[in-house]
Amino acid sequence: MSLAPMPAPDAVFVQTRPTDPFEPAAGAGDRWTREGVEVRVTGAPGWSTLSVAAGGEPLSRVALRWRGGVPEGARVLGDAWERSYGDLAWEGVVPHRVLPWYWLAHDERAGRTLGAGVRTSPAAWCSWSVDAEGVTLWADLRAGQRPVRLGDRELEVAQLVRLDSESGPHGAHRELVVGLAPAPVPSGPLVGANNWYYAYGHGFDADAVVGDARIIARLAGDHPVRPFSVIDAGWTPGGGTGGGPWDRGQGSFADMAEVASRISAEGARPGLWYRPLLSRERVPHAHAQQLDGAWALDPTRPETLAGVAADVARFREWGFELVKHDFSTYDILAAFAPRFGPSLGNAPWRFADETRTTVEVIRELYDVIAEAAGDLVVIGCNTVGHLAAGRFAAQRIGDDTSGRQWERTRRMGVNALAFRLPQHGAFYVADADCVPVTPQTPWELNRRFLDLVARSGTALFLSVDPRELTPEIEAELSAAVRVALDGGVPGGVEPLDVLHTTTPRRWRVGDREVGYDWSAPLGAEPFIHDV
Repeated sequence: MSLAPMPAPDAVFVQTRPTDPFEPAAGAGDRWTREGVEVRVTGAPGWSTLSVAAGGEPLSRVALRWRGGVPEGARVLGDAWERSYGDLAWEGVVPHRVLPWYWLAHDERAGRTLGAGVRTSPAAWCSWSVDAEGVTLWADLRAGQRPVRLGDRELEVAQLVRLDSESGPHGAHRELVVGLAPAPVPSGPLVGANNWYYAYGHGFDADAVVGDARIIARLAGDHPVRPFSVIDAGWTPGGGTGGGPWDRGQGSFADMAEVASRISAEGARPGLWYRPLLSRERVPHAHAQQLDGAWALDPTRPETLAGVAADVARFREWGFELVKHDFSTYDILAAFAPRFGPSLGNAPWRFADETRTTVEVIRELYDVIAEAAGDLVVIGCNTVGHLAAGRFAAQRIGDDTSGRQWERTRRMGVNALAFRLPQHGAFYVADADCVPVTPQTPWELNRRFLDLVARSGTALFLSVDPRELTPEIEAELSAAVRVALDGGVPGGVEPLDVLHTTTPRRWRVGDREVGYDWSAPLGAEPFIHDV
């Protein structure tokens, strides 16, 4: 067996309110009930389906428990809620470890990998915990931090799949991911420029971004696949990452259609960064909450979704061919993933609509963006990978690399690529974030990251400070860009020492093994900056 439906659980538990204990439900056939809440697990040819109904009762979480744990000495891996943060690793069994979406346990002695997961586009935050005695699936059904009120509907929460593979840790990971995914949004190679890591949202103008387009077009040369040139945060009146309004730019960005036309004239495809759920302008409806000195918009409000759709449609009308939307998970939950914990966010506010789970609300937001985008390439950043799959062409799989500190690129970029590479081409085009060319970061180390990303066939974006370009650096950048525009090397890349480190050094690149030394002169620094 490789992939199969999950069997019926051995026990089911229900939590009504977030601070209540989990109470056991009584089982009969494929149904378990507890005080008005009904949980069902039904079989299908490729997966099992978890459904819940609660009538008028409030409902926070359900937990399903299977007896039979992971092998002694197994190494365990999970996914990330949204981006990863340098924290992915095959580790020993940690019973309380939160394993978002799916888990794998590799037994080196037996050469066998077990695992299970929920298929993409579930209706709840789904995570797993594994121990020596069993496996538990935790389905968080809340609306924000409050219980959901499902009313009369039965909610299909998730589709469940299990794995038993002898393909090795990386191969088994790929098998499971493919089994969890729909067909990805079609996309060719995703290569381009992005100005964030040398500008950081300040001190640049339209001439600078047109210059970025000129550089990336020159690096691509006459390659038939044309690169993108993305204007990151800082083009709006709010400045930096501080939010909209998104119907106009500031200063030299007053006419964004003209800016897009100038980028196109250089031979690059124009792209634009956008934070859909934050506004510097006070909005008229009541359910926008103060966050970071601005207003976080309630995505359950029809006005919010209509505004998002109008923004994305406007970007397309201006002539942009790519939109990178960012921060929406943070703007909904008031936390980045490392601070989620089991509570999944810190937001004290309430949704206007508490009849749908937070995950259902996020799914609808993504659907609105995808529909408004039409044929635009859409990249999600600080978005939920398990919900982006099948909706967006590309996904930022890790936290920010850096144009200021190499340690961030090593810790975030290399880790994300190594541990989420199996999702590339199955969920979306994986984007491990930019390769910087800046005076604060050593080119000798950046070029190694450049080489691996280009050969992997994943998204390659360059953040090039024009003052740092030398003929030698330009030649290396051009060679890497052309490899990436070809789709990477035949056969792709694979981390070989992934079981024993968070930043693998040994990689299969095509049909040969290549070693990458990620260490700065001080080694790996324990200190890391925010950007």
